[in-house]
Amino acid sequence: MYFRNLLLLGSIMLMVIFHACQKDSTFEGTNPSIRVSTDTLTFDTVFTEVGSATRSFKIFNDEGEDILIDLKVNSPNASKFRLNVDGIPGNEISNVFIKGNDSIYVFADVTVDPNQPLSISPFVIEETLTISSRGSEKDVLLEAWGQNANYVPGTKQKGVVSLLSCDLGVETWDDPKPYVIHGVLFIDSCELVIPEGTNVYVHGGVVRQDSLIYNDGFIIVLADGKVTAQGTAMNPVTFQGDRLESSFDDVAGQWVGMRFISGSTDNHLEHVQIKNSVVGIRVDSAAQLSLESCEIYNTSSAGLIGIQSDLNVANTLIHSNGQSCAILTYGGEYNFEHCTFASYGNQSSAVRFDNFRCTDPPLCQEVVYVNRLDTKFTNCIFAGNDKDEILPIDWTGGEEPDLFNFDFVNCAVTVEDILLPDQYPNFFDNCKDCFRISVSDTLFFDIDNNEYRLDTMSVAIDKGTQIMGIDQDINDDSRDGSPDVGAYEFQK
Repeated sequence: MYFRNLLLLGSIMLMVIFHACQKDSTFEGTNPSIRVSTDTLTFDTVFTEVGSATRSFKIFNDEGEDILIDLKVNSPNASKFRLNVDGIPGNEISNVFIKGNDSIYVFADVTVDPNQPLSISPFVIEETLTISSRGSEKDVLLEAWGQNANYVPGTKQKGVVSLLSCDLGVETWDDPKPYVIHGVLFIDSCELVIPEGTNVYVHGGVVRQDSLIYNDGFIIVLADGKVTAQGTAMNPVTFQGDRLESSFDDVAGQWVGMRFISGSTDNHLEHVQIKNSVVGIRVDSAAQLSLESCEIYNTSSAGLIGIQSDLNVANTLIHSNGQSCAILTYGGEYNFEHCTFASYGNQSSAVRFDNFRCTDPPLCQEVVYVNRLDTKFTNCIFAGNDKDEILPIDWTGGEEPDLFNFDFVNCAVTVEDILLPDQYPNFFDNCKDCFRISVSDTLFFDIDNNEYRLDTMSVAIDKGTQIMGIDQDINDDSRDGSPDVGAYEFQK
């Protein structure tokens, strides 16, 4: 009897041990419920020397059954991050087990050498970790800072809106280290002064699966804010995206651009380069901006937009834009002198100007508002690969001429269809001493390489009129007594 009871007890213990060791059934359906404790794992250390940091997050299995997951960094072989998933190291790990209604830890570390070039160790290092299981996917952004710079407003996550204010005083960005704007920066109750040689990088895109996806990156100047940027020809101020790898040299749309809100006045940019944004500069109604010897290029939309605003622009080059070089809409006051508008490679006119806005664009069949337009172009070039590089639109159809005023003086213009009877057949009545150009004319040094200096045989040489106060070109080279048309004076 004792021996039989002992056997029975042993059998029961074996059954208990067997069931205790047996795993729950594994999920075999699709799209299991998985979640992560964060969608962005931020290493908020600014590295001033070679160093490393470690962070962690959790993956939760909300199913009652066990699941298997796969994890992969978007560039596993070139990643600056290193993962350890539930004790398993690697940047591409398969079949990681998570029990039903349980979770696991993922540890990530990064080592950064801020002394490496930006092409290797950029300001903001971002990679995407993809977690997948039978049709379900979760992405976690791995984010670290790789260079010693001035981060504005600081090392925070994407999408942060911050305010730069100095109680109607002046803040000067004169640190030799570059400035990196992360998120959306509002300038209010402050004059931001940016001296020559300052490099401003705007973080506005995330690389996911080897493609750039926009999230933020915007500089907005409010009514009580003002920007004064004073570069030189040899040492300009630059605004651009923060992706400095060679593959991003000419990628437009990396950040949103600059916007001057209604009421912001006395803004002045001199020898400033703005590139690789969505829109270069937008100036809203009742805002005021002057540009001198600036360059706006490689935008995915328009280079310069004025909306019932006040713009004074001289010695400025705008080129390589996804839409028009300049759009002047809903009226306003605009004056351009010695500017070059080069609109090659798109189907938009170099410059468009109009005197209206509507509540239902682009149809404009509902409410339309009309506002007075006064614009003047002197010694400017309007070039491109279309028949018309100037697009005037008068909503009144000429019935209220005081609301649509434009003048061109000594300009090189590409026009054809706008001279038709139903368009602006009298265009040259408002174009004093202008001359027509076409793609076949010799004009620029090298369009294919965006060299918009004048060629030796350029038709724009000596075709301008002298303008008091503009005795130098965009490069600070002297203009002679018979100035050339455009932003550049030909140099022998």
